[in-house]
Amino acid sequence: MTTEELREQLLMKPVNGLTRLTEDQTAEMNAYCRRYMDFLDQAKTEREATAWAVREAEKRGFQPFIPGMDAKPGDKIYYNNRGKAIALAVVGAKPLSEGANICAAHVDSPRLDIKPTPLYEDTEIAYFKTHYYGGIKKYQWPTIPLALHGTVYRKDGSLICVHIGEDPADPVLMVSDLLPHLAADQMQKPLAKGIEGEQLNVILGTAPLSGEGSDLVKLHVMQLLNEKYGLIESDFQSAELVAVPAGKSREVGLDRSLIGAYGHDDRVCAYAELEALFALETPEKTAVCVLADKEEIGSVGVSGMQSHYFEHFMGALCDAQGVKLSDCFAASFCLSADVSNAFDPNFPETCDKRNNAFVNYGVAICKYTGSRGKGGASDASAEAMGHVRSTLDKAGVIWQLATLGKVDQGGGGTVAAYMANRNIVTVDAGVPVLSMHAPMELVSKLDCYETMLACKAIYLA
Repeated sequence: MTTEELREQLLMKPVNGLTRLTEDQTAEMNAYCRRYMDFLDQAKTEREATAWAVREAEKRGFQPFIPGMDAKPGDKIYYNNRGKAIALAVVGAKPLSEGANICAAHVDSPRLDIKPTPLYEDTEIAYFKTHYYGGIKKYQWPTIPLALHGTVYRKDGSLICVHIGEDPADPVLMVSDLLPHLAADQMQKPLAKGIEGEQLNVILGTAPLSGEGSDLVKLHVMQLLNEKYGLIESDFQSAELVAVPAGKSREVGLDRSLIGAYGHDDRVCAYAELEALFALETPEKTAVCVLADKEEIGSVGVSGMQSHYFEHFMGALCDAQGVKLSDCFAASFCLSADVSNAFDPNFPETCDKRNNAFVNYGVAICKYTGSRGKGGASDASAEAMGHVRSTLDKAGVIWQLATLGKVDQGGGGTVAAYMANRNIVTVDAGVPVLSMHAPMELVSKLDCYETMLACKAIYLA
C-alpha cells in the first residue's frame, strides 16, 4: 500500500462543510437560517423564546401538559414552566422503559438586568441602575443601542409586557462611556476594570417637566411610562426588566455566510432543537426537547436545569405508561445542545488549534467542557461519543470535535452535568461561535443548519 493510500485510509481530512453541500442543501440551509433569524428577532429573552415555542407548538398540534394525561405514541405535549422554560415531547412507538432521546438547550443570554429600585436622576439625566446577568465583558456594553424588554406585575395585580427600542419608530436606550480626551486614567486600567458594573447605568432621558422641585427629569420619565404602560415607581419592585442590544439579526460578510445577532448563545441550539422536533411524527423512542433558563448563572432556580420541573414532566409521562422514571432516565440519551467557541485567528494563543471547533466545519461535539482540571464538566464516555459519532455519520451530518480553549486558559459549562446527574448518558454539542457573550455574536449558517440536522438525527436514533 502506498503512502498516499495509507494516508487516505488512516488519517482524518477535515474539509470545509460549505464545499460538501449540494445546491439543494445550500438552498435548504439558507431557508433554515432565514427562519432562525426571524425567531431571534422575536425572542431576545427567555420569556419571549418560551412564548414563541408555545405558539409554534400549538400550531403543530401540541397540547398543554396536564398531570394524569395519556402518553400514547404520536401524542405531542408541552409543559410551559412559568413562562420562562419549556419542555416538549413527541411520544414514541417504544415505551419509555426503553428511554427517551433528549435534546436540551437554554434560552437565557447575558444582558443587563434592571435593579428592583432602578430609577434615579443625577445632574438632570434620568437613569436605570442595572446588574449585569451572566458572563459579559462590561466594556462592550456602553455606546450601543439598547432595548428594554420584560414583564411587570403592577400594583393592581395585572401583568404587562414592556417592549421599547425594537420598532424603528421607538427611541433606544444607551450606556455612556468616557471620551478619550479625558480617559488617561481609565485607559491605564485592565479591561475588566475599564467599565465597572455600577457604571452600567442606562440613560432614559434628559428633558425635565416644567414646575418646581427636584427630580423633574425622573418624574417626566415616570410620566411617560405611566402613559404607555400604567406604571408607577413601586411597580419596579415586582418587575423583570432587561436591557438587551436593539436591532435585528443581520447577515455578515460579503458572501453572507455568517449571521450576526444578540443571543446566539444558546438560542441557536434552542431553535435547532425545536425545528427538528416539529418535523417528527411518531419516532421510535419518545423525543424530548428541553429549553431551560438560568444556564448563564449556574442553571439554578425554579426554571433552571437543576429544577425538578423536568422530573415533574417526565415522571408524569412515565406514570401514564406505568414506567418508573428512574428506569426511563437510565435508558435515555441526551444531547446537551450548547454553543462552543470557534477558533479566532485574531486570538490564536487562547486555543489548542488541534482540538478546537472551526467556523463552517459543522456541529461541534464536545467530550467535556469545564475549566482547568475539567472542573464542573460532564465528561462523556467512549461509548457515548461513539453513539453520537455513528448516529451523525449515518444521517450524513457534518460534524467536528471541539474543546473549550487551552488547558488552564479558562473554561465554561453547560446543562450537560445536570442531565448526567440524573443518570442520563449525555454529550455536549452545538454551534461554534465567534465573539461569544458579546452584544453581537457571529455564527456560520452551515454550522446552524448542521446542528438542526444533528438534533433530528438524535431524536430518531
